[in-house]
Amino acid sequence: MDIQERLTAFAMLGAGWVMWLLVALSVICLAIILERTYYLVASRDDARRLQEGLRKSLDDGDIDAALKVMASSKSWEARILAAGLGEAGRGPGSVEEKLAGERGIARARMERNLAFLGTVGNNAPFVGLLGTVIGIIRSFQALNESQGQVTTELMAEVGEALVATAIGLLVALPAVAFYNAFQRAIKSRLTMADAMGRDLLAFVKGQKASGGYRNAPEAD
Repeated sequence: MDIQERLTAFAMLGAGWVMWLLVALSVICLAIILERTYYLVASRDDARRLQEGLRKSLDDGDIDAALKVMASSKSWEARILAAGLGEAGRGPGSVEEKLAGERGIARARMERNLAFLGTVGNNAPFVGLLGTVIGIIRSFQALNESQGQVTTELMAEVGEALVATAIGLLVALPAVAFYNAFQRAIKSRLTMADAMGRDLLAFVKGQKASGGYRNAPEAD
C-alpha cells in the first residue's frame, strides 16, 4: 500500500474526530478567556490615582508615603513601582534594574496561557480545513460508489466537509479577538507602569544630585 492509499484509508475514517478536537479546543479557550478576564480585572486599579499619589509623595520627598500608596493597591502597576521604591536608597541604577525585573515578572504573569489562545486562533481554521479535505475525499468516494448519482450519503459527506471549516472559524475568531484584547490591556498597563517608573527615576536622580531625601529605604 503506497502513501496515497494510506492517506485515502485514513480519510475514510471520517472527519468526526477533527470536529471533536475543535470542540475540545474551544472549551479550553473559553476556560482561559474566563480565567484571564477574572485575573486581569481582579488585579486592576485606577492607574491615574496611583500616579497622582506617587507624584504627590515624591514632590514631598517622602518615599515611605509613596510605598504606602502602592501597598494600598493589588495591581501589577503598584507592585512594579513598590519594587522600584524599595531600591530607592541604592540609587537610580538599582531602581531601574528592579523596575525592569518586576515588569518582566508582571508581563509573564499577565500573559499566562495567552500563547495557547493565540496558537489556537491562528491554527483552528487549518484544523477545520483538514476536516474539510477529509470530507471532500469521502464525498468523492461516495460519488464513485453511487456511480455518479447524487445520494443522501454524498450530500451528508459534503455537509460534513463544510461544517468542519465553519467550526474551525468559529473557534478561531473569538480566540484571536480575546488574545488581541488581552494583549492591548496588558500593554496599556505596562505602559502606565513605565510612566510611573520614569517619574520615580527622575526623582531619584534629582535627589541624588541634590543630596538625598527623607524616609527612603536604606541599602543593606
